[in-house]
Amino acid sequence: MENEITESTGNVFEDLGFEGGEAENLRVRARLMAPLERSLREQGITQAEAAEELGTTQARISALMNGKIQAFSIDALINMLDRAGLEVDVNVRPKNA
Repeated sequence: MENEITESTGNVFEDLGFEGGEAENLRVRARLMAPLERSLREQGITQAEAAEELGTTQARISALMNGKIQAFSIDALINMLDRAGLEVDVNVRPKNA
């Protein structure tokens, strides 16, 4: 049996079958979560300490560290990034550019 390779669209969520705006929303949330999660790991603090620093609960930090994208809105992630001392930069461009 020969493996068939399908070229990516550039958005893994679209590739998984999510449509339009939903795929883009998931992509943006994932891109916001990654640096926040990385920053917390680099600090070596506990989830309870991270929760206090970010003004949330330990359960939410656990969800963040475990990649539970559906648990977070873009607004919540931006607020957490700000409290973590990380700046968000937004770029908008035509698709396929």
